[in-house]
Amino acid sequence: MISFARPRRPIHKPHLPDGIRIYAISDIHGCAHLLQPMLRVIDADVARSRPHYAIEVFMGDYIDRGPDTRATLDILVERSRRGNAVFLKGNHEAFLVRVFEDPSLFEDWIAVGGTQTLMSYGLAPPDLKREEPTSILRDLIRAMPTEHLEFLDNLRLSFTCGDFFFVHAGVRPGVALSEQQENDLLWIREEFLESKKHFGKYIVHGHTPVRRADVRNNRANIDTGAYATGNLTLMSIQGSRMLAV
Repeated sequence: MISFARPRRPIHKPHLPDGIRIYAISDIHGCAHLLQPMLRVIDADVARSRPHYAIEVFMGDYIDRGPDTRATLDILVERSRRGNAVFLKGNHEAFLVRVFEDPSLFEDWIAVGGTQTLMSYGLAPPDLKREEPTSILRDLIRAMPTEHLEFLDNLRLSFTCGDFFFVHAGVRPGVALSEQQENDLLWIREEFLESKKHFGKYIVHGHTPVRRADVRNNRANIDTGAYATGNLTLMSIQGSRMLAV
């Protein structure tokens, strides 16, 4: 069911340009079984309401933790061929790329859900007493389709449309959006989450799990911890209306 998600008190409402509808999803974390029905919801809504232009914004953390990273990336790569989707980078994608470059980080990756990613590509859970991380990562790269590796290499850090700024984790208060650092866009928590400042745009983000979509005067968090809760949240935005599924 679609429910209205309203700011806590009246403010100047952010707007999208006329005729544009945005569908935003964050922190899928390998939950292909939740992603597929959500995409059907989007397709049905577009067919019914016929917006002039629909944009899908996927806000990072597609991999790790959940059961099927491979199927999730298959779905997203296929979705990208429609030409109306934006794919943002999450801290998990950034970290996996770092692990490929620096295998000494392998155990840190395993601690944040890397085992599930390995298994989704047909690899066994790692036995670090018998296997070297370099060997395991080599096997993973061989198992990953080229289009998955290219997908990970071409993710964006942010997306702006009208009065809205979409990003994985958030932004650093007091820093212009054009001057934000990648580390903050992918990893920031407390300084951003506790700020009541206006950031120059209305921020839509994920990264920090909440029980339900948390819509505030200056930001909306739509990470509802899909891999742990079974709840993947979709936010639809048109004009100044924000609807959460």
